[in-house]
Amino acid sequence: MNGSNERNTALVLGASGGIGGEVARRLTREGWRVRGLKRGLAAETVDADGIAWMAGDALERADVMRAAQGCAVIVHAVNPPGYRDWGQLVLPMLDNTIAAATANNALVVLPGTVYNYGQGAFPVIAEDAPQHPATRKGGLRVQMEAALEAHAARGGRVLIVRAGDFFGPRAGNNWFAQGLVKPGKPVGRIANPSAPGVGHQWAYLPDVAATMVALIGRRAALEPFARFHMEGHWDPDGTVLCDTIRRVVARRGGAASVGAFPWWLVRLATPFNETLRELWEMRYLWRQPVRLDNRRLVDLLGAEPRTPLDQAVERTLEGLGCVPATRPAAAPSRTSGTRPPAPADWDRARGSSR
Repeated sequence: MNGSNERNTALVLGASGGIGGEVARRLTREGWRVRGLKRGLAAETVDADGIAWMAGDALERADVMRAAQGCAVIVHAVNPPGYRDWGQLVLPMLDNTIAAATANNALVVLPGTVYNYGQGAFPVIAEDAPQHPATRKGGLRVQMEAALEAHAARGGRVLIVRAGDFFGPRAGNNWFAQGLVKPGKPVGRIANPSAPGVGHQWAYLPDVAATMVALIGRRAALEPFARFHMEGHWDPDGTVLCDTIRRVVARRGGAASVGAFPWWLVRLATPFNETLRELWEMRYLWRQPVRLDNRRLVDLLGAEPRTPLDQAVERTLEGLGCVPATRPAAAPSRTSGTRPPAPADWDRARGSSR
C-alpha cells in the first residue's frame, strides 16, 4: 500500500454523469487534481473544468488501477446506463474500485440512496437505520455498502453520503428532468409523482457535491466506515417543489399547471420496458414520507451546504433548457444547519400535510 493520505489527487468514476461531474468540478475548484475515465478516448486530455480524462472503462480492473495510481480519493459515482444490467455490472465495478483503493490507501466515496431502506426505517432515517430494501435495486445497493463495510474492516476507508432525489442543471437521469418537466421545452405542465399530502426529499446536486468535498477535506478525522445523511430540500406535502417551478416559470413570463404523474401508464408499460419496471418498483417512495436525518452531518460541518430552493430550481430549469439562461451558476451557500425533527415530533412537523 502507498502510505500517503495527503496526496491532492482524486479519481472520479462517473465524472461524465450528474453527481460524478458535480463532485469532479467541485474538487478542481478546491484545488484538487482530478482524473476521469472515458471509453474510446484516443489520447489523454484536460477539459475546461480541469478534469484530466484518461482512456478506460470502470469494468476493466487494469484501467481503474492505472487511473487510480497515486490517488488519495476514489469517488465511485458510476452506474450502468438507465437500469440495464445492474445485477451483472454494479458489483464488479465496485470490486475494481475497492482493489484500486486498497493498492493506493485511498478513501472510497460513494453517493448513497434511500433505496436501501424499507418500511422498518421510515419515516425519519438515521445513518444506522436497518437496511431491509423493498426492491431489487435496493438489494444491490445494500450489497454495495456491505462490500464497502467489509473493505473498511480490512483496513480500508469509506465515506457514504446519502441524499434525496437529485436535481440540478447537469443532473442527468432524474425525476425532476424526466418526470416533472421535459428537457429542452418550455414548462407548460408539471407532472407530480407524489401522492396527495405526502412529503418528499430533494437534493440539489451542487449542494451534494459541496457536502462530499467538505467531508473529503476532513477525511483524516472520519471513522473508517463513515456515513452521513443530507436533508437537502424537504417538501412537506409534495407540492412545494412543483409550486416553486411554477413560480420560477411565471417570473420568466410563462405559465405552468400541475397535474398527477401518469403512474397508470408506467404500470401498463412495465412488461415491455425495464426502466419503467424499475420506476414502478420505486413507486413506494412517493406514497409515504421518507426523510433523511442530517444531524450527524450538521454536528460535524456546522451547517449543510444549501442553495435556496428558488435559486436551485431556476438554475436547474436553465440547465435543462426549459427557460433561457440569464446568469452563470455560483457555488452553493452554507447558510442552513436545519435538522429534521426527531421521530416523536414528526406529526407536529408535518402540519397540514396529513
